Amino acid sequence: MKPVYVLNGPNLNLLGLREPAIYGTATLADVEALCKSHAEALGLGLVFRQSNSEGELVGWIHEAREKASGIAINAGAYTHTSVALHDALKAADLPAVEVHLSNVHKREAFRHTSLIAPAVTGVICGFGPQSYVLALSALHSFITANKKG
Repeated sequence: MKPVYVLNGPNLNLLGLREPAIYGTATLADVEALCKSHAEALGLGLVFRQSNSEGELVGWIHEAREKASGIAINAGAYTHTSVALHDALKAADLPAVEVHLSNVHKREAFRHTSLIAPAVTGVICGFGPQSYVLALSALHSFITANKKG
């Protein structure tokens, strides 16, 4: 099976420092270690990346089209603004899960709208770093059931 790509957008490099009351104290390195451990337990390969650049995220989604069996994406603020990420996810034609650490529906109104949600298989939010674990489990189940990858 091809690996699953876990892609992280803007400001996620500041996890543990940025608004810990909302995002918690775990760093992105902590989240990556959690994902690697869970992916290994599921028998999944994992590619884990972060960028503050929308174009780089689009490029990685294009790469995933050929090299991955699925995508988990925390697009950060681009969730609410990026038609480019939406289009890239649609073009990738892979199972994909939109991930958020916080429950975006309990926050500012502008965070209630996701431009990428219509392009993904499902959305998981509000469980802190466990949101990523849930996304990996969901992708594994979906990929296995649909024999993609």
